[in-house]
Amino acid sequence: MMQQFAHQLRSLLRDADRWLVYASILSLLIGLPFLAIGLGALEGVGEMWQHVLRHLLPGYLLNSLLLIVGTSLLTLFIGVSSAWVVSSYEFRFRQTAELLLFLPLAIPSYIMAYAYTGIFDNGGTWIALGKSLGLNLPKIDLMNPLGLIWVLGLSLFPYVYVSARVAFQNLSSSLQESAYLLGASHRSYFRTIALPLASPAVIGGLFLVIMEVLNDYGAAKYYGVQTFTTGIFRTWNFLNDLQSAIYLAVILVALVFVLGWLERLRRGRRSYALTGRREQGREQRRALPKGGKRLLCLFVILLPILAGLVLPLAQLTYWALMTIGDQWSKALLWTSLQSFGLASTVAVLALICSFCLIYYSRWSRSRLTRVYPRLVSIGYVMPGAIIGIGIIGALQWLVDFFASGLDWKIGAYVYNSLFILLYAYLFRFLAVAYGPIEAENIRIGRQLAESSSLLGKKPLSTLFNIDIPLLTQSALSAFALVFIDAMKELPLTLLLKPYDVQTLSMTAYQYADDELVQQAGLPALLLISVVGLLLALLKNRLLSRE
Repeated sequence: MMQQFAHQLRSLLRDADRWLVYASILSLLIGLPFLAIGLGALEGVGEMWQHVLRHLLPGYLLNSLLLIVGTSLLTLFIGVSSAWVVSSYEFRFRQTAELLLFLPLAIPSYIMAYAYTGIFDNGGTWIALGKSLGLNLPKIDLMNPLGLIWVLGLSLFPYVYVSARVAFQNLSSSLQESAYLLGASHRSYFRTIALPLASPAVIGGLFLVIMEVLNDYGAAKYYGVQTFTTGIFRTWNFLNDLQSAIYLAVILVALVFVLGWLERLRRGRRSYALTGRREQGREQRRALPKGGKRLLCLFVILLPILAGLVLPLAQLTYWALMTIGDQWSKALLWTSLQSFGLASTVAVLALICSFCLIYYSRWSRSRLTRVYPRLVSIGYVMPGAIIGIGIIGALQWLVDFFASGLDWKIGAYVYNSLFILLYAYLFRFLAVAYGPIEAENIRIGRQLAESSSLLGKKPLSTLFNIDIPLLTQSALSAFALVFIDAMKELPLTLLLKPYDVQTLSMTAYQYADDELVQQAGLPALLLISVVGLLLALLKNRLLSRE
């Protein structure tokens, strides 16, 4: 055992170079929040931990699991069924339906929650519509876990829809033809061939849904459902116990890793690849739905479009028109510019760090550099509340060190720094930028870079003159994806936002939290408009066959 360790250590020292040093420093700086949570947990429990453990933790765990199971079932039903309909049936406006099924992703879950409350609450649009028609329509109470499951399902099903849509579309047309020649019906082909082959992609999309459920704070708090994320905020803000909040974060991290382990265990060593070449340019044969099947397809398509896009947008537009005279001001424009500036800055930083990690690992002889991207990319599967607590723990250590060692009071400058918020965004969304660029980099291969090296060009010259121009489209897609996520992010912004910085997501949240939900309509609509436009531009790339 010791000989093996000594051999690995000698190999590491032999292969060490400046690129390994650069990658190590960058990975350490980016991964500090995760390290801070681990070190914070070693300091022991907080004063309120026994109270949290006995009276609050069981409710957090039960509600979080209920939301995970309920939202997973709803997103699977809506996402898989709608993806199958647009992939295997031909009907009018099919391509329009593809886009509209994608766009609910532009509406953050907390804004969806505000809109549905405005529709079905006392004095809402539903009750007012009934009165105008002379009907006594019943109130529909959504302020409970089931209502939250409905809202989360409608805002998150596009994750499953996109994954299933790409998987279904990439199935071999010859496989479909062979199944039909052997007597398989359309239904049996879906059940026994298409769905099993698409299951890895569907589970991948579902995993993102579960991470977003655990990350949700705004909708859960507004609906009064106590989850792990709301519990972390409550323990830190109201119980004033950072250590207990760190312990809750550790439990949530453990839950995330268990879910990831279960997904890998389910997949095991099974292969879902198809042998043989896929036919170039051959689309799968789409059936023409008739009779009852046509009505069923219409229901499957219209339900998520109406419930997940049309209804909330109509309610938000109604509120925006009611309040635009009072709200349209220089302050709102300045808030919009701050949101765009923050999202653009973190997107640029994520692109720079992604290129550094990819090419440091390519240029370095050390295999250790291949591990770093996986470690720093963990931020995307960690809820924002955990990242925020980790950063606060690291900042607390830094403030205490300067106060005790140098007698410098830097807390006011550190905690109110815009740099800290950007750093948190970078840790959270680095994987979003890294994935598309790395995938395209693998597709391009190393042949051109190796040819450039043989011609005497240095690595940086090759990067700027060959690699970056070839990766421009992927980089633009990565920029847009990070921009979208940063615009929608709420928990991190709540925890780390400087006092003089305001975003559209924060503005909408604060209006709703102050029971001024109608005033939340205009900033929410501005946010959705920007995100929706970018999603529409990205739609063809994300749903492409490649």
